[in-house]
Amino acid sequence: MTHDRRFGHKLTLVWSHPMVETLLLEVTGMQAVLNVGVDVAKDTVVVASADQRWPVQQVRNQRSALRIWLKTLPAGSRLGLESTGSYHELLADLAHAQGHTVYLLNPMETRHYFKALGARAKTDRVDALLLARLIAQEHAGLRAYMPPTAQQRQVDRLIRRRAKIVRLKSTLKLTMAQLKGLTREVQAVVQKLEALLAKLDATMAAVAAESPAHQQAQQRVETIVGVGPLVGMSLTNTLERVSFRTADAFVAFTGLDPRAKDSGQKSGRRRLSKRGPAELRRLLFNAAMAAVKSKVCKPIYDVYRNQGWSSTASLVIIARKIARAAWSIHRYQTTFNPDRLTRGLT
Repeated sequence: MTHDRRFGHKLTLVWSHPMVETLLLEVTGMQAVLNVGVDVAKDTVVVASADQRWPVQQVRNQRSALRIWLKTLPAGSRLGLESTGSYHELLADLAHAQGHTVYLLNPMETRHYFKALGARAKTDRVDALLLARLIAQEHAGLRAYMPPTAQQRQVDRLIRRRAKIVRLKSTLKLTMAQLKGLTREVQAVVQKLEALLAKLDATMAAVAAESPAHQQAQQRVETIVGVGPLVGMSLTNTLERVSFRTADAFVAFTGLDPRAKDSGQKSGRRRLSKRGPAELRRLLFNAAMAAVKSKVCKPIYDVYRNQGWSSTASLVIIARKIARAAWSIHRYQTTFNPDRLTRGLT
Protein backbone atom coordinates (compact mmCIF):
# COMPACT_ATOMS: atom_id res chain seq x y z
CA MET A 1 0.00 0.00 0.00
CA THR A 2 1.37 3.46 -0.94
CA HIS A 3 0.33 7.03 -0.15
CA ASP A 4 0.04 9.40 -3.14
CA ARG A 5 0.25 13.02 -1.81
CA ARG A 6 -0.81 14.49 -5.15
CA PHE A 7 -4.28 12.99 -4.80
CA GLY A 8 -4.49 12.77 -1.00
CA HIS A 9 -5.47 9.12 -0.75
CA LYS A 10 -3.92 5.71 -0.49
CA LEU A 11 -3.43 3.44 -3.47
CA THR A 12 -3.45 -0.32 -2.99
CA LEU A 13 -1.17 -2.11 -5.43
CA VAL A 14 -1.81 -5.81 -5.87
CA TRP A 15 0.48 -8.26 -7.63
CA SER A 16 0.05 -12.01 -7.72
CA HIS A 17 3.16 -13.02 -9.66
CA PRO A 18 5.69 -14.72 -7.37
CA MET A 19 8.66 -12.88 -8.93
CA VAL A 20 7.07 -9.49 -8.18
CA GLU A 21 6.23 -10.56 -4.63
CA THR A 22 9.81 -11.71 -4.11
CA LEU A 23 11.25 -8.40 -5.35
CA LEU A 24 8.93 -6.42 -3.07
CA LEU A 25 9.95 -8.48 -0.05
CA GLU A 26 13.63 -8.04 -0.89
CA VAL A 27 13.20 -4.25 -1.14
CA THR A 28 11.47 -4.09 2.25
CA GLY A 29 14.04 -6.35 3.85
CA MET A 30 11.61 -9.18 4.53
CA GLN A 31 12.37 -12.81 3.74
CA ALA A 32 10.34 -14.22 0.88
CA VAL A 33 8.37 -17.39 1.36
CA LEU A 34 9.85 -19.93 -0.99
CA ASN A 35 7.44 -21.97 -3.10
CA VAL A 36 9.05 -25.32 -3.86
CA GLY A 37 7.92 -28.08 -6.19
CA VAL A 38 9.16 -31.59 -5.54
CA ASP A 39 9.06 -34.46 -8.00
CA VAL A 40 9.31 -37.58 -5.84
CA ALA A 41 10.73 -40.94 -6.88
CA LYS A 42 11.78 -43.98 -4.89
CA ASP A 43 15.49 -43.11 -4.63
CA THR A 44 15.65 -39.37 -5.33
CA VAL A 45 13.59 -36.18 -5.34
CA VAL A 46 14.02 -33.30 -7.78
CA VAL A 47 13.31 -29.86 -6.29
CA ALA A 48 12.74 -26.46 -7.89
CA SER A 49 11.52 -23.03 -6.76
CA ALA A 50 8.77 -21.05 -8.44
CA ASP A 51 10.87 -17.89 -8.85
CA GLN A 52 13.85 -19.97 -10.04
CA ARG A 53 16.21 -18.10 -7.72
CA TRP A 54 17.28 -21.50 -6.43
CA PRO A 55 18.80 -23.98 -8.87
CA VAL A 56 16.99 -27.21 -9.65
CA GLN A 57 18.51 -29.88 -7.44
CA GLN A 58 18.39 -33.63 -7.05
CA VAL A 59 18.38 -34.92 -3.48
CA ARG A 60 18.51 -38.50 -2.27
CA ASN A 61 15.19 -39.65 -0.84
CA GLN A 62 16.82 -40.57 2.47
CA ARG A 63 16.33 -39.08 5.91
CA SER A 64 19.80 -37.56 6.37
CA ALA A 65 19.98 -36.03 2.89
CA LEU A 66 16.46 -34.61 3.08
CA ARG A 67 17.09 -33.07 6.49
CA ILE A 68 20.24 -31.34 5.24
CA TRP A 69 18.38 -29.95 2.22
CA LEU A 70 15.35 -28.82 4.24
CA LYS A 71 17.61 -26.78 6.53
CA THR A 72 18.65 -24.67 3.52
CA LEU A 73 15.06 -23.49 2.94
CA PRO A 74 13.73 -20.22 4.39
CA ALA A 75 11.49 -20.69 7.40
CA GLY A 76 7.85 -21.30 6.53
CA SER A 77 8.46 -22.36 2.93
CA ARG A 78 5.71 -24.04 0.96
CA LEU A 79 6.34 -27.45 -0.58
CA GLY A 80 4.13 -29.09 -3.18
CA LEU A 81 4.51 -32.78 -4.01
CA GLU A 82 2.33 -35.42 -5.57
CA SER A 83 0.96 -38.36 -3.67
CA THR A 84 3.09 -41.35 -4.67
CA GLY A 85 1.89 -44.23 -2.54
CA SER A 86 4.52 -44.15 0.20
CA TYR A 87 7.60 -42.56 -1.40
CA HIS A 88 6.46 -39.04 -0.48
CA GLU A 89 5.82 -39.75 3.20
CA LEU A 90 9.34 -39.25 4.54
CA LEU A 91 9.83 -35.84 2.94
CA ALA A 92 6.31 -34.66 3.81
CA ASP A 93 6.75 -35.62 7.48
CA LEU A 94 10.24 -34.12 7.78
CA ALA A 95 9.21 -30.85 6.10
CA HIS A 96 6.15 -30.51 8.33
CA ALA A 97 8.26 -31.20 11.44
CA GLN A 98 10.64 -28.37 10.46
CA GLY A 99 7.78 -25.87 10.22
CA HIS A 100 7.24 -25.80 6.46
CA THR A 101 3.80 -26.00 4.88
CA VAL A 102 3.32 -29.10 2.77
CA TYR A 103 0.67 -29.62 0.11
CA LEU A 104 0.01 -33.17 -1.01
CA LEU A 105 -1.37 -33.00 -4.55
CA ASN A 106 -3.50 -35.37 -6.60
CA PRO A 107 -1.42 -36.53 -9.62
CA MET A 108 -4.47 -36.53 -11.90
CA GLU A 109 -5.27 -32.91 -11.05
CA THR A 110 -1.67 -31.76 -11.46
CA ARG A 111 -1.55 -33.48 -14.85
CA HIS A 112 -4.56 -31.43 -16.00
CA TYR A 113 -2.93 -28.28 -14.60
CA PHE A 114 0.28 -28.95 -16.53
CA LYS A 115 -1.66 -29.48 -19.75
CA ALA A 116 -3.52 -26.21 -19.22
CA LEU A 117 -0.18 -24.43 -18.95
CA GLY A 118 0.87 -25.88 -22.28
CA ALA A 119 3.71 -28.01 -20.97
CA ARG A 120 5.38 -29.68 -23.95
CA ALA A 121 7.65 -32.04 -22.05
CA LYS A 122 7.44 -34.28 -19.03
CA THR A 123 10.68 -34.66 -17.14
CA ASP A 124 11.50 -34.61 -13.45
CA ARG A 125 12.86 -31.07 -13.78
CA VAL A 126 9.79 -29.79 -15.65
CA ASP A 127 7.42 -31.44 -13.21
CA ALA A 128 9.20 -29.92 -10.22
CA LEU A 129 9.09 -26.42 -11.77
CA LEU A 130 5.40 -26.74 -12.62
CA LEU A 131 4.55 -28.02 -9.15
CA ALA A 132 6.34 -25.01 -7.69
CA ARG A 133 4.35 -22.69 -9.94
CA LEU A 134 1.10 -24.41 -8.95
CA ILE A 135 1.85 -23.93 -5.25
CA ALA A 136 2.83 -20.29 -5.74
CA GLN A 137 -0.43 -19.49 -7.50
CA GLU A 138 -2.95 -21.80 -5.86
CA HIS A 139 -1.80 -22.44 -2.30
CA ALA A 140 -4.60 -20.32 -0.79
CA GLY A 141 -7.19 -22.79 -2.03
CA LEU A 142 -5.33 -25.97 -1.04
CA ARG A 143 -5.51 -28.03 2.14
CA ALA A 144 -2.21 -28.25 4.00
CA TYR A 145 -0.84 -31.69 4.77
CA MET A 146 -1.15 -32.96 8.32
CA PRO A 147 0.93 -36.06 9.13
CA PRO A 148 -1.11 -39.00 10.38
CA THR A 149 -0.28 -40.85 13.54
CA ALA A 150 1.55 -44.16 13.22
CA GLN A 151 -1.70 -46.00 13.91
CA GLN A 152 -3.67 -43.98 11.34
CA ARG A 153 -1.01 -44.57 8.70
CA GLN A 154 -0.94 -48.30 9.39
CA VAL A 155 -4.73 -48.60 9.19
CA ASP A 156 -4.77 -46.61 5.95
CA ARG A 157 -2.11 -48.85 4.41
CA LEU A 158 -3.93 -52.00 5.46
CA ILE A 159 -7.20 -50.73 3.97
CA ARG A 160 -5.50 -49.94 0.66
CA ARG A 161 -3.75 -53.31 0.55
CA ARG A 162 -7.03 -55.04 1.31
CA ALA A 163 -8.72 -53.21 -1.57
CA LYS A 164 -6.06 -54.46 -3.99
CA ILE A 165 -6.58 -58.05 -2.90
CA VAL A 166 -10.36 -57.71 -3.30
CA ARG A 167 -9.84 -56.44 -6.85
CA LEU A 168 -7.40 -59.26 -7.54
CA LYS A 169 -9.89 -61.86 -6.35
CA SER A 170 -12.68 -60.38 -8.48
CA THR A 171 -10.44 -60.21 -11.54
CA LEU A 172 -9.32 -63.80 -11.07
CA LYS A 173 -12.88 -65.11 -10.82
CA LEU A 174 -14.02 -63.17 -13.89
CA THR A 175 -10.98 -64.13 -15.95
CA MET A 176 -11.19 -67.84 -15.20
CA ALA A 177 -14.97 -68.17 -15.28
CA GLN A 178 -15.16 -69.45 -18.88
CA LEU A 179 -12.24 -71.88 -18.67
CA LYS A 180 -13.09 -75.52 -18.07
CA GLY A 181 -11.01 -77.97 -16.12
CA LEU A 182 -9.50 -75.38 -13.77
CA THR A 183 -12.36 -74.89 -11.33
CA ARG A 184 -10.63 -76.67 -8.46
CA GLU A 185 -7.40 -74.72 -8.87
CA VAL A 186 -9.24 -71.40 -9.08
CA GLN A 187 -11.23 -72.20 -5.96
CA ALA A 188 -8.01 -73.03 -4.11
CA VAL A 189 -6.50 -69.65 -5.01
CA VAL A 190 -9.71 -67.83 -4.08
CA GLN A 191 -9.74 -69.56 -0.71
CA LYS A 192 -6.14 -68.47 -0.12
CA LEU A 193 -7.07 -64.88 -0.95
CA GLU A 194 -10.08 -65.01 1.34
CA ALA A 195 -7.89 -66.31 4.15
CA LEU A 196 -5.50 -63.41 3.51
CA LEU A 197 -8.40 -60.94 3.65
CA ALA A 198 -9.52 -62.42 6.96
CA LYS A 199 -5.98 -62.04 8.29
CA LEU A 200 -5.89 -58.40 7.20
CA ASP A 201 -9.26 -57.73 8.85
CA ALA A 202 -7.99 -59.23 12.10
CA THR A 203 -4.81 -57.17 11.90
CA MET A 204 -6.75 -53.95 11.31
CA ALA A 205 -9.05 -54.70 14.22
CA ALA A 206 -6.03 -55.30 16.47
CA VAL A 207 -4.41 -52.02 15.39
CA ALA A 208 -7.65 -50.08 15.95
CA ALA A 209 -8.04 -51.66 19.39
CA GLU A 210 -4.72 -50.14 20.48
CA SER A 211 -6.49 -46.77 20.81
CA PRO A 212 -9.57 -46.79 23.09
CA ALA A 213 -10.62 -43.38 21.76
CA HIS A 214 -10.52 -44.62 18.17
CA GLN A 215 -12.37 -47.78 19.09
CA GLN A 216 -15.15 -45.82 20.80
CA ALA A 217 -15.45 -43.42 17.86
CA GLN A 218 -15.63 -46.35 15.45
CA GLN A 219 -18.31 -48.06 17.51
CA ARG A 220 -20.42 -44.90 17.36
CA VAL A 221 -20.06 -44.69 13.58
CA GLU A 222 -20.99 -48.36 13.25
CA THR A 223 -24.42 -47.60 14.71
CA ILE A 224 -25.29 -46.21 11.26
CA VAL A 225 -27.38 -48.72 9.36
CA GLY A 226 -25.30 -50.45 6.68
CA VAL A 227 -21.95 -49.57 8.25
CA GLY A 228 -19.88 -52.55 9.35
CA PRO A 229 -16.40 -52.82 10.89
CA LEU A 230 -14.46 -52.18 7.67
CA VAL A 231 -16.49 -49.13 6.61
CA GLY A 232 -16.59 -47.87 10.19
CA MET A 233 -12.82 -48.15 10.52
CA SER A 234 -12.22 -46.34 7.22
CA LEU A 235 -14.66 -43.54 8.07
CA THR A 236 -13.28 -43.07 11.57
CA ASN A 237 -9.68 -43.12 10.40
CA THR A 238 -10.43 -40.43 7.79
CA LEU A 239 -12.43 -38.23 10.14
CA GLU A 240 -9.69 -38.42 12.76
CA ARG A 241 -6.98 -37.51 10.26
CA VAL A 242 -8.68 -34.59 8.51
CA SER A 243 -10.78 -31.87 10.14
CA PHE A 244 -13.89 -31.02 8.08
CA ARG A 245 -15.88 -27.92 8.98
CA THR A 246 -19.15 -29.23 7.58
CA ALA A 247 -20.76 -32.48 6.50
CA ASP A 248 -20.86 -31.21 2.92
CA ALA A 249 -17.10 -30.67 3.04
CA PHE A 250 -16.66 -34.30 4.03
CA VAL A 251 -18.97 -35.46 1.23
CA ALA A 252 -16.93 -33.39 -1.23
CA PHE A 253 -13.74 -34.98 0.12
CA THR A 254 -15.11 -38.45 -0.61
CA GLY A 255 -15.87 -37.48 -4.22
CA LEU A 256 -19.59 -38.26 -3.85
CA ASP A 257 -20.57 -34.64 -4.52
CA PRO A 258 -22.39 -33.91 -7.82
CA ARG A 259 -20.43 -31.72 -10.24
CA ALA A 260 -22.34 -29.08 -12.15
CA LYS A 261 -21.82 -28.80 -15.89
CA ASP A 262 -23.76 -25.72 -17.02
CA SER A 263 -23.00 -23.22 -19.75
CA GLY A 264 -25.29 -20.37 -20.72
CA GLN A 265 -28.82 -21.72 -20.92
CA LYS A 266 -27.62 -25.30 -21.13
CA SER A 267 -27.89 -27.42 -18.01
CA GLY A 268 -25.60 -30.41 -18.35
CA ARG A 269 -25.84 -33.78 -16.71
CA ARG A 270 -24.55 -33.96 -13.14
CA ARG A 271 -21.81 -36.46 -12.47
CA LEU A 272 -19.83 -37.30 -9.37
CA SER A 273 -16.61 -35.38 -8.93
CA LYS A 274 -14.74 -38.54 -7.81
CA ARG A 275 -11.93 -36.36 -6.50
CA GLY A 276 -11.49 -38.06 -3.17
CA PRO A 277 -10.10 -41.43 -2.05
CA ALA A 278 -11.58 -44.07 -4.33
CA GLU A 279 -11.58 -46.84 -1.74
CA LEU A 280 -13.54 -44.80 0.80
CA ARG A 281 -16.04 -43.93 -1.92
CA ARG A 282 -16.40 -47.61 -2.83
CA LEU A 283 -16.91 -48.59 0.79
CA LEU A 284 -19.61 -45.95 1.25
CA PHE A 285 -21.40 -47.24 -1.84
CA ASN A 286 -21.19 -50.79 -0.46
CA ALA A 287 -22.60 -49.53 2.84
CA ALA A 288 -25.50 -47.98 0.92
CA MET A 289 -26.22 -51.29 -0.81
CA ALA A 290 -26.34 -52.98 2.59
CA ALA A 291 -28.43 -50.18 4.09
CA VAL A 292 -31.22 -50.30 1.49
CA LYS A 293 -31.98 -53.86 2.57
CA SER A 294 -32.99 -52.57 5.99
CA LYS A 295 -36.36 -51.26 7.15
CA VAL A 296 -34.77 -47.86 7.76
CA CYS A 297 -33.34 -47.16 4.30
CA LYS A 298 -35.53 -49.27 2.01
CA PRO A 299 -38.42 -46.70 2.09
CA ILE A 300 -35.95 -43.88 1.38
CA TYR A 301 -34.47 -45.79 -1.53
CA ASP A 302 -37.99 -46.44 -2.92
CA VAL A 303 -38.80 -42.72 -2.75
CA TYR A 304 -35.91 -41.85 -5.04
CA ARG A 305 -36.63 -44.75 -7.38
CA ASN A 306 -40.26 -43.60 -7.68
CA GLN A 307 -39.02 -40.10 -8.49
CA GLY A 308 -37.23 -41.51 -11.52
CA TRP A 309 -33.71 -41.82 -10.16
CA SER A 310 -31.72 -44.83 -11.36
CA SER A 311 -30.73 -47.51 -8.88
CA THR A 312 -27.11 -46.35 -8.94
CA ALA A 313 -28.05 -42.70 -8.40
CA SER A 314 -30.36 -43.66 -5.55
CA LEU A 315 -27.59 -45.65 -3.88
CA VAL A 316 -25.20 -42.72 -4.26
CA ILE A 317 -27.72 -40.49 -2.48
CA ILE A 318 -27.94 -43.00 0.36
CA ALA A 319 -24.13 -43.16 0.47
CA ARG A 320 -24.02 -39.36 0.83
CA LYS A 321 -26.49 -39.56 3.71
CA ILE A 322 -24.31 -42.16 5.42
CA ALA A 323 -21.25 -39.92 4.99
CA ARG A 324 -23.10 -36.94 6.47
CA ALA A 325 -24.34 -39.04 9.37
CA ALA A 326 -20.80 -40.31 10.04
CA TRP A 327 -19.44 -36.75 10.10
CA SER A 328 -22.15 -35.62 12.53
CA ILE A 329 -21.70 -38.62 14.83
CA HIS A 330 -17.94 -38.16 14.89
CA ARG A 331 -18.15 -34.40 15.38
CA TYR A 332 -20.71 -34.40 18.18
CA GLN A 333 -19.95 -37.86 19.62
CA THR A 334 -23.51 -39.08 19.28
CA THR A 335 -25.05 -42.26 17.85
CA PHE A 336 -27.18 -42.89 14.80
CA ASN A 337 -30.70 -41.46 14.76
CA PRO A 338 -32.78 -43.06 11.95
CA ASP A 339 -35.28 -40.18 11.97
CA ARG A 340 -32.64 -37.71 10.80
CA LEU A 341 -31.91 -39.81 7.73
CA THR A 342 -35.32 -39.06 6.25
CA ARG A 343 -34.95 -35.28 6.48
CA GLY A 344 -34.36 -33.42 3.23
CA LEU A 345 -34.75 -36.23 0.72
CA THR A 346 -32.43 -34.64 -1.89
